[in-house]
Amino acid sequence: MAGARVIPLHAPELGRPKPEVVAEPAEAGPAPSEQAPADWEQRLADLLAFARRRLRGDYEVDEFGFDPDLTDHLLMPPLKPLYEKWFRVETIGMHNVPAEGGALLVANHSGTLPLDATMTAYAVRADHPARRHLRMLGADLVFKTPVLGALARKSGQTLACNPDAERLLRSGQLVGVWPEGFKGIGKPFKDRYKLQRFGRGGFVSAALNTGVPIIPCSIVGAEEIYPMIGDLKALARLFGFPYFPVTPFFPLLGPLGAIPLPSKWYIEFGEPIRTDVYDEHAADDPMLVFNLTDQVRETIQQTLYRLLTQRRNVFLG
Repeated sequence: MAGARVIPLHAPELGRPKPEVVAEPAEAGPAPSEQAPADWEQRLADLLAFARRRLRGDYEVDEFGFDPDLTDHLLMPPLKPLYEKWFRVETIGMHNVPAEGGALLVANHSGTLPLDATMTAYAVRADHPARRHLRMLGADLVFKTPVLGALARKSGQTLACNPDAERLLRSGQLVGVWPEGFKGIGKPFKDRYKLQRFGRGGFVSAALNTGVPIIPCSIVGAEEIYPMIGDLKALARLFGFPYFPVTPFFPLLGPLGAIPLPSKWYIEFGEPIRTDVYDEHAADDPMLVFNLTDQVRETIQQTLYRLLTQRRNVFLG
């Protein structure tokens, strides 16, 4: 079996589909019953083609381990029903995400399990006109966990540290960061939609050093999928977790309690905040870093409040 090709980060964006020539529609299209077999035949053909590429080693990975072919054909498809049917995600302001070049997307974090990051990555890939991959920055725990760490690498994630973030940004990648970390996803339900601390502003330093725009991203709906009403700290220490959640259904109902509630989601991409207007030593100015961090945090918080006032019902939207 041949090995995968490793390509440098400065190569064109991975996995971007080639433009297709679309024929003019016929006067009368086939009936739906006639279209379905063709759709299934195409899916089967795509699956077989994917299997052949994997067996031949005819696919590419970058130096971080990102495998766009595997991501698009194996990891992304199962997220579609969750995105479209279960959470019924609506995106706002997708035009604020650039079609090319480096950019840093900064979002609020919540939900006990980090499904908000996964849904945001799917939104950018599925709903953005350029169908970009979001290269997410994750915590150490993600990459230390067997199987999960390997899948995270293959889906384009890397460790949340400035050197890795800056390399990705300089290579023109769209990078996502959730600065609240475990403080955000592990907060109790009573504190929902109240942003936690954004750390020391490392993400702002990365953006300043690379001159890329910062895109505030506000996610409503994730707080309700696993309402966290307790934390079994002894079990958390036993398993090496930052927390061990208790929800109305977990661990009481066992595996069934791990099914997320079907809340209605909104993901809003805010107006980019430029960083290329500052000089090359701007990242060394702690006051500037603090002010920009606070600006991003406040923008996300106010957007969350606005979206919540517009939402009629947690589960109906």
